[in-house]
Amino acid sequence: MTPRGNTLGKSERLSGKKSISTLLADGRWGSLGHFRYCWLAQAPDAVAGSAVMPDTPDVMPGTPDVMPDPIGHLPARILVSVPKRYFKRAVKRNLLKRRIREAYRLQKIAGVDIMFQYNSQEIADSATIFKEIGDILGRIRPLICQTSSASDPSENSSPAK
Repeated sequence: MTPRGNTLGKSERLSGKKSISTLLADGRWGSLGHFRYCWLAQAPDAVAGSAVMPDTPDVMPGTPDVMPDPIGHLPARILVSVPKRYFKRAVKRNLLKRRIREAYRLQKIAGVDIMFQYNSQEIADSATIFKEIGDILGRIRPLICQTSSASDPSENSSPAK
């Protein structure tokens, strides 16, 4: 069993039509440098509906396949897009996607779905991509805390009498 520190596993990839359309419809958009990005803070019950197959030996039936960490944060899920209209050759698109995923993997945050869309016709080097992804995540971090505290109904509700 390998440590799960700086990995980017399947559970951290945003997939599925419903998840992606929710992100694009309800997410907050921004742009910085070579990137346009969209992010949405995850609700704790968002992954409760996705169940693991019961024949998996090490997981109980009906438990979510995306498990929170010990602090209770859900792992972040990302989607990386490099449009074909800017780079016709798949080799260049794949190079940029690898660089973006690696920069994110080293600086990732928890509890957010995020899409990175590369919007430049030049191929940026790894250091530039690393810096810009870090700046984007730096913008998002404080906003996640605001969003999660504002949407927590337990703080605003009065006790039942």
